[in-house]
Amino acid sequence: MDWIQALVLGIVQGLSEFLPISSTAHLRIVPVLLDWNDPGTEFSAIIQLGTMIAVMLYFRHDAWNLSKAAIESVLKRDPLGTKESQMAWSIVAGTIPIVVLGMGFKNFIKYEARELWLIGTALIILAVLLYITERLSPFNRDIKQLSFLQIQWIGLTQALALIPGCSRSGSTIMGGMMVGLNREAAARFSFLLGLPAIFGSGLYELKELIELGVNSDDVLNLVVGISAAFVTGYLSIEFLLRFLRNHGTLIFVIYRILLGTAILFFLVK
Repeated sequence: MDWIQALVLGIVQGLSEFLPISSTAHLRIVPVLLDWNDPGTEFSAIIQLGTMIAVMLYFRHDAWNLSKAAIESVLKRDPLGTKESQMAWSIVAGTIPIVVLGMGFKNFIKYEARELWLIGTALIILAVLLYITERLSPFNRDIKQLSFLQIQWIGLTQALALIPGCSRSGSTIMGGMMVGLNREAAARFSFLLGLPAIFGSGLYELKELIELGVNSDDVLNLVVGISAAFVTGYLSIEFLLRFLRNHGTLIFVIYRILLGTAILFFLVK
């Protein structure tokens, strides 16, 4: 991989990480279309650090308040003492499913799960589920009204993102709408819930890559990819929140179905 490929894939990561269209699917498809080598799960996970920084910056006040509440609750030995600390520890607990399943099926996710037929199928299936949820959700709840169990349900749906093509943001926005969050609130909570998972997977893959050995070119490519993912990721957060204030997810449903169908018919050999 050269720095131009890293730049292109970083842009793709940033644009598709927060939109419910699956960044993993696009990082797998774009190299096929351009006749590049598959960057692999390591590169994909590491450049997610750029999108994580974008979320941290965009939601810096929320992230700070939740982190502060969690630390204070530990010092006071009262983890559920305030609404903020309850939310913070609920998010931590909601991250457990994706961590456990991700570690348990690590090899499958790295290799077998990146098959194009599976990605195309997952794109279509989650599109249908997202559409059904959109039609049935009452949209009568905000983030502060979420209970512990509702957050755990959204955490379970986040684990679907381990299947390339499902989309972490798509599955968690769907999970949020299932428990009644309005569209914008579901997207905002999706971003906050994803912080621990994105941070953890990025550091884990970075550690493994360092253990395998990296040269100066590898470092440059990672810096370029992370930087591009940060810039485009920040812009895509702003776009999605503005879009969902006045529109539904139908455009993303249609896009996922068209892309998934194209993969199954034209890209799978």
